[in-house]
Amino acid sequence: MTSVYTTQLSCSFRVVPLVILLLAVLAVAPVAQATDAERIVVLNVRLAGRDAPKHDVPVNLLIVGGNLAVVTKDSLVIQSSDVGVDASGGFLLGQLVLGAPASFLILDQDPRVDFDVLLDTGAHARFAIREGVIVKNELGEAPPSPPEDRPRARAWRAYTPPPMAVPIRYYDSRKWNTFSTKPISGLFTGALMLDRQDWLSQDTESREQVGDLEDFEGGRIRGFRGGVVGTLNFKRPWLYTVFVATNAFDRGFNVREDDEFQFVDYRLDIPLPANLTFTVGKFRETLSMERLTALSFLPMQERAAANDAFLPARTHGLALSGTGGEWFTWAVGAFNNWIDGDESFSDTTSNYTGRLTWVPAVSKDESNLLHLGLGLRHSDAKQPLRYRTRPEFFNAPLFADSGAISAEDAQTWILEAYWRKGPFLLGSEYFGVGVDAAESGDPEFSGYSFTGAWAVTGEMRGYRKRSGVFNPLPVSRPVNRGGWGALELAARYSRLDLTDGTVEGGELDILSLGVNWWLTPISQFSVNYRDISLDRLGIVGHSSGFNVRLQLILN
Repeated sequence: MTSVYTTQLSCSFRVVPLVILLLAVLAVAPVAQATDAERIVVLNVRLAGRDAPKHDVPVNLLIVGGNLAVVTKDSLVIQSSDVGVDASGGFLLGQLVLGAPASFLILDQDPRVDFDVLLDTGAHARFAIREGVIVKNELGEAPPSPPEDRPRARAWRAYTPPPMAVPIRYYDSRKWNTFSTKPISGLFTGALMLDRQDWLSQDTESREQVGDLEDFEGGRIRGFRGGVVGTLNFKRPWLYTVFVATNAFDRGFNVREDDEFQFVDYRLDIPLPANLTFTVGKFRETLSMERLTALSFLPMQERAAANDAFLPARTHGLALSGTGGEWFTWAVGAFNNWIDGDESFSDTTSNYTGRLTWVPAVSKDESNLLHLGLGLRHSDAKQPLRYRTRPEFFNAPLFADSGAISAEDAQTWILEAYWRKGPFLLGSEYFGVGVDAAESGDPEFSGYSFTGAWAVTGEMRGYRKRSGVFNPLPVSRPVNRGGWGALELAARYSRLDLTDGTVEGGELDILSLGVNWWLTPISQFSVNYRDISLDRLGIVGHSSGFNVRLQLILN
């Protein structure tokens, strides 16, 4: 398993202000080679643990363009153009923030054993980097890796982000759950979600609308997924993804509610010239950051009501995606789910999608950025349309439901706006749906959500420039390495309106609060609370409840 540390690392003894001061003192003319190198690789450095040296974590660092890119226990490949140094077990003090300019010291002795080391850094500081520029380097050179140790560079070219906790080098054959041959390589992974649902309150009007919610209490499997991700090793490797799931409902994995395993993801992502990618198979439509982000990594346990009501989980189709510069992405797709249905291709609804994203404002260190997105979806409505959703709880009945609508076609538009500054994330998505259905009064439906999240422990979600989505919350100090894991607090308000024309699907308002505790990058404990209001058929009902989830991921 790859352990990646991607946030601020505080010294266990209170010397961070002193370290920062020392870095300022050491800010002399940078080493000439450092200004010319895009990549700096630091090998065999120790991160001081909170207690005894036995808890120290030996890691390797990769700095790209002055910014910290990777902190890992796995080996790193040193290219001929890299600046490679060997810390020989030296002790690192400073700050490690993924995506931010690197600033730290490497000492030749343990300052926990001899505090005088900090009082004479001129003699004990072997390496110093400030704002991504090397200002002192007395470490031995780490030579370039032999050609046979250099795996092919394989960036994740797919528009859809990696499923679950697929590591950076998902093709690394040294991992126990991988295989590698000349024509094909792969990594086996999976995830298990266990839920415990309890309803706290329900008034008489709510019981009249949806029945007694006490029938939807208790523990159950939210979902189990397993599969393989890998490459077909052409000159330009193709990426393949195959996953199965069970005990999932149609808004989560788009399969039946039974105990049989069903294929939920199978697709090929084929790289093309001009940085284009062609995708074919069964996958998420190219719409909505919240939909494209894996459920495991959202600030809330479930997606907002409007997202689940208006967009399918996965469907069969093809897509073409690309980028326009560093901060602009686009994707178009065509989808028809006749393979999973009972109708022929020509009698099954086809959907056509498009999405544009843009980052119009970003700070120099990329820790502060604004994301904007626009999505469009056209449906030819060859089959009746139906928009419905649960109240953002897995173990719950349908609350809002438009019923079947016979229509000529339907248009959906989606607006995205997200602002991330360090550990803070604010985001909103708006859905508007226009249905061409004269018999139903040409109804127009809408929905939106406002989400806020704060990583109390200081982690920052990275931004995936290839597809315009945020990465999972990293875990800087996992509990199995002497830390407390990553703690995130979240809040969301969402609204869904399915009442217009002759359709009375209901107006659903939900206020949610959540706590996510990532013990390690592959284990999470979370609690969500929701206060729910449903206005339907002239009745307004109120209910509330909470859900506890344990999530385990095979990496």
